[in-house]
Amino acid sequence: MTSRDPVPLSSALDDVVRSLRGPSRASVGGLFGRWEEAVGEQVAQHVTPLKLDEAVLVVEVDDPAWATQVKFLTPMITERLQQVANVRVERIEVRVERRGARGART
Repeated sequence: MTSRDPVPLSSALDDVVRSLRGPSRASVGGLFGRWEEAVGEQVAQHVTPLKLDEAVLVVEVDDPAWATQVKFLTPMITERLQQVANVRVERIEVRVERRGARGART
């Protein structure tokens, strides 16, 4: 193959992610795609994953009380993400949603 030959988009994305030292495309997809399965329906209704930067997961909560709850649930969340989505998370950063920023949740 020469440098001018077409390459699959998935390979190109994997190369870009590797160059940025981010998690693999499969890890990110697994985390976001299986979030509710990993954390449960109740947590998923209030906690939304925003990004995975190396082993740091940034989540947004819809209420400050959930920020505290996530701190208590961090060991369970990290273990479940490893089991369900094969994603290693060492730390979770929590952001509280600004009222009206994303609209009302259902």
